[in-house]
Amino acid sequence: MDSSRKAIEVEGLVREFRKGPRAVDGIDLAVSEGEVYGFLGPNGAGKSTTVLMLTTLLPPTAGTARVGGYDIVRESNLVRAAIGAALQEAALDPFLTGREHMKLQAALHGLPRKERLKRSDELLERVGLEHAADRKVKGYSGGMKRRLDLALALIHNPKILFLDEPTTGLDPQSRSALWDEVARLAREDGVTVFLTTQYLEEADMLADRVGIIDGGRIVAEDTPERLKAEIGRPSVEATPVERGELGRVEGTLSRFGDLVPASSGASAVRLDRGDLADVVRALDAEGIEVANLQLNAPTLDDVFLAKTGRSLEGSGGDGEEGDEGERP
Repeated sequence: MDSSRKAIEVEGLVREFRKGPRAVDGIDLAVSEGEVYGFLGPNGAGKSTTVLMLTTLLPPTAGTARVGGYDIVRESNLVRAAIGAALQEAALDPFLTGREHMKLQAALHGLPRKERLKRSDELLERVGLEHAADRKVKGYSGGMKRRLDLALALIHNPKILFLDEPTTGLDPQSRSALWDEVARLAREDGVTVFLTTQYLEEADMLADRVGIIDGGRIVAEDTPERLKAEIGRPSVEATPVERGELGRVEGTLSRFGDLVPASSGASAVRLDRGDLADVVRALDAEGIEVANLQLNAPTLDDVFLAKTGRSLEGSGGDGEEGDEGERP
């Protein structure tokens, strides 16, 4: 990763929709060449709108951005030639095979005829679709379609790749396979990856740096390790044997700090005072029997909670990113 050279530079980027708030409200960010940048936030936070602007599919209301050294408004054709993009809605024809999609995409990018077949076969094998390459896409699973979309985005060897929630709805095995490929692209090929996600584990595992967006604004940005270190304090979660004792557990834990979201039937506290041993003694003194007691290190969800006042894992809802505002 070359931190001195920037693949993506954004200053004061704004997008407003009619009859709605600012979907993106003056964000600044910079992504170095070869970096995996995780853009983390709930549905409706502004992630996809940002990606649509950076990939030239949606004009900004204000602000500037350069991708691959090119201005997204004045040099949009050069931006599109420099990037690959796998967005939330894959533009796949159900009646074409995976291989036909690859050949068509290669032709659209002007690859020589001999190179089209070679590059198509190489990418289909890389994403694990070589055995399904000649099947029509209408018979593909969701995970297979996502992997084909990634292969299509890579057909012209782009140095910058935008992935908009690429693993949403995938099973764990498909998600893991896609994570491995994204990590390989950055590590071995030097590809800059701009990854939007609402999955904490995904950002933690893949991203060199994370930008947390909420309400159209970036509320925190750093490496996952540094963001979690800012929180510093661990949390303790206690599950009482008797569910009716949950209120007493909450009362006891609240002596040690602020309560935080917990698993069903449990209560949790961010430790501001005392340690795990103190909590155990307090529960014992109250005569509360617990089925489970665990100490948890800070997570990115804790960071999101500290920055916004709510948990990311419970804030997404079922809404789509398009709910950010009414498009013109």
